Amino acid sequence: MAGPDDKVGIPLDATSGTHNREKKSHVGISRRSNLRALWAGAVNQDFFDEIVQLINLEELYMAWPTTAADISGIAALKKLRKLQIDSPRNVTDFTPLTRLPKLVELDLENAKHLYDLSWLRPLKDRLEVLHLDGSINTSQKLKSLEPLDGFVFRKFWMTNARLEDKDFGPLINCRNLTDFHCARFAARKEDFMRLADARPDLKCQWFDPDLWEPPRKFR
Repeated sequence: MAGPDDKVGIPLDATSGTHNREKKSHVGISRRSNLRALWAGAVNQDFFDEIVQLINLEELYMAWPTTAADISGIAALKKLRKLQIDSPRNVTDFTPLTRLPKLVELDLENAKHLYDLSWLRPLKDRLEVLHLDGSINTSQKLKSLEPLDGFVFRKFWMTNARLEDKDFGPLINCRNLTDFHCARFAARKEDFMRLADARPDLKCQWFDPDLWEPPRKFR
């Protein structure tokens, strides 16, 4: 049984659980060693440092706000397959995520310091699903998709994201990719059409030329 000061609210033998931190209510979550899936809210550094002691985790969802800055400890989660981090505003180094040998799904939303994607290259032959999304009110600015050239992912979403170089060319060589979702303003019409011509097997809502036509005015 958990001690009287344990406020986590997840049974010690649970395999999945949810905890939204309030002050120090997360203390003791590291004792839930059977957890395979965890939804965690308001993850500060202390909470994060306890989470990475849950070495049996396979799925981890960190909901807004994520204020932890140092995520190097995540390398201990050798079984982690799915990872979602919402608004990691203080994280400047994402390279520790490349040290997760089982990772196949990665979802980063509203990452303030996510701009250059070069750090993702070690995941080229592992990732099956990748989301690099902005928030409702903030666009995710990305330098270029060039580092993603040849990735094996089958699904790539960049909702409310803007590409600085406006070039979708690197996705042409992502031969497993069948589901591409992004905002209309991510690039220009000609860039969308060029990708559509090169990859007719690829699904994207902006490959329809009619969606680029101005709305008709009715008298």
